[in-house]
Amino acid sequence: MSLEPIDPETAVELYLADREAEVAKATLYSHSSRLGHFVRWCGEEDIDNLNELSGRTLHEYRLWRRRDGDLAPASEKTQMDTLRVFVKWLESIDAVADDLHTKARSPVLRDGQNVRDVMLESDRAEEVFDHLSKYEYASRPHVALTLMWHTMMRTGAVHSLDVDDYDPDGQYIAVVHRPEEGTTIKNGKGGERLIALSNDVCRLLDDWIADRRPDVDDEFGRRPLVSTVDGRAHRSTLRGDCYRHTRPCVSTGECPHDRDPESCEAMVYTAAFDCPSSVSPHALRRGGITHHLNNEVPKDVVSDREMSHRTC
Repeated sequence: MSLEPIDPETAVELYLADREAEVAKATLYSHSSRLGHFVRWCGEEDIDNLNELSGRTLHEYRLWRRRDGDLAPASEKTQMDTLRVFVKWLESIDAVADDLHTKARSPVLRDGQNVRDVMLESDRAEEVFDHLSKYEYASRPHVALTLMWHTMMRTGAVHSLDVDDYDPDGQYIAVVHRPEEGTTIKNGKGGERLIALSNDVCRLLDDWIADRRPDVDDEFGRRPLVSTVDGRAHRSTLRGDCYRHTRPCVSTGECPHDRDPESCEAMVYTAAFDCPSSVSPHALRRGGITHHLNNEVPKDVVSDREMSHRTC
């Protein structure tokens, strides 16, 4: 096979330009950021032609990136999964040997190391919500995930909400402990609170209630805010919504794990949690907390919410 010389900077620029029409801006930004570390490493190693890449050099980069970034296994996996996709693209332009991408190895995560046990990063969340806004606007998953991310609620709190708990004029929602009617929060009455909502979240809830929400009561005659045709959405349903819609292939159309969607076991409706990149509601909430802190929401506001939501 005849390879065509190309330097790391040019290769990354061409790759990003090629992907620009295919993926969300957040995905493009994430890939640019991760591959920037690879370009930096190539400079340190005097690699000015990617034809030189081999399984050994990819492994050396993996070890360097782990030390350089002090990466946890889940973060290292994200970095190497992106590099693998990039190397596979390099194969398509005759820049590296065929099948070299199979040698860009990622760590195998043990129990407790999975990305779903960490948090959903802001760029991933942007991809998820861009997709929901465009293709599933004001659907049950859109409403459930939005409440988890923007209010930092746990699943139990979302499950407990009624339509009447939402005040569109005051732009807030009430979390109420109702054990006699099947919805509880861990700290009981002490966990009850009012949560302020943004204009965008209120607009979404208004549209959900007006147009998309199944108009049903639960067995106690209450009108659940997040409902299905059978009544109040179960907590397991809400968890499933989270796992299903945080699979990268759903929001970006690509799989960072080189799986075939036709045969991937995580494509089964009830098995979305088998995707290594899908996350639980807990990870979504943690990502929301970090996102709000990074965007200069006052720390005492986030802290108060975080303490309250631990009780849900």
